[in-house]
Amino acid sequence: MEIYKISANKKRYLPLLLLADEQEEMIDRYLERGTMYVLDDGGVKALCVVTDEGDGVLELKNLATWPEYQGRGYASRLIHFLIQTYQERYTVFQVGTGDSPLTLPFYERRGFVQTGRIKDFFLEHYDHPIVEAGKQLTDMVCLQMPLSHAPSHEKGT
Repeated sequence: MEIYKISANKKRYLPLLLLADEQEEMIDRYLERGTMYVLDDGGVKALCVVTDEGDGVLELKNLATWPEYQGRGYASRLIHFLIQTYQERYTVFQVGTGDSPLTLPFYERRGFVQTGRIKDFFLEHYDHPIVEAGKQLTDMVCLQMPLSHAPSHEKGT
């Protein structure tokens, strides 16, 4: 298993990016300014994009695993990699996601805690309903983890 940075032609991964963020125009807002990593395990299995939001804040903008490889720890491995890579340069690791029974517990098991909500985010910023696990997403849930106290190992998968 190898994780490597993608610096050029990031859009070639658009089908995988769209699994985590269903609207290309939203991806375009962060893709070029973000740092992309790909997890390769006999082929690309997952990817992530992080951005520097200033004031010591690193934001996870996209985290996606091909459906046939979900549940095998690839996304957890990427989060662990990001913590190890950035904990000396940033104080806070944050992510915004939908109020989904799939994604919220995933992030919470990895040490993120809810810090707020952006009301109607998915209704106002997407041109179609976003549905996950049978639930239409409306608000963005904001989660953070202090990197100075980040877990030094993966918590669950």
